[in-house]
Amino acid sequence: MNSLLLKRILKSTLLLGLLTGFTVSLAATGDATPAPDFTLKSRSGENIKLSELRGNVVMVNFWASWCGPCRQEMPLLQQLYDRYQGMGFTLLGVNVDEQPAAAQKMLKEIPVDFPILYDSSNKVSKQYQVKAMPSTFMVDRDGNIRHLHQGYKPGYEDDYQQQIRALLKE
Repeated sequence: MNSLLLKRILKSTLLLGLLTGFTVSLAATGDATPAPDFTLKSRSGENIKLSELRGNVVMVNFWASWCGPCRQEMPLLQQLYDRYQGMGFTLLGVNVDEQPAAAQKMLKEIPVDFPILYDSSNKVSKQYQVKAMPSTFMVDRDGNIRHLHQGYKPGYEDDYQQQIRALLKE
């Protein structure tokens, strides 16, 4: 099977996940699990390690430049970052494009100032078992994944905000 066919299959699978987007609250089921630790290079060139952000609520958002809903969601994520970053919250945008240049081009069109990390080998997205674009994980102050959102639909940002507020109060 050639790589072009594999890419088409992957994009089709991700699109299906996107169209059937859903949210899972792991805390409600008692299934909160430790977030896999990772270190990725940011667009500013520094290495960012998830475990070094312990004590903060962290939103980890996996996205791709070819993903329409990711583009739609990005400005809304910036608004959340602006609103909560001074309260013990941070947001990590993890780009999964094979070529960082594709992400950089998109970020010129839709500028954000929250940390953008590059997972061009998809090592971290595999650790997190990302099945849809975008995929957003809410990590509590103790480093546990508490909520998972697969795909994006208008209104998810309201869920994000409620979850951020609740996790910041803990």
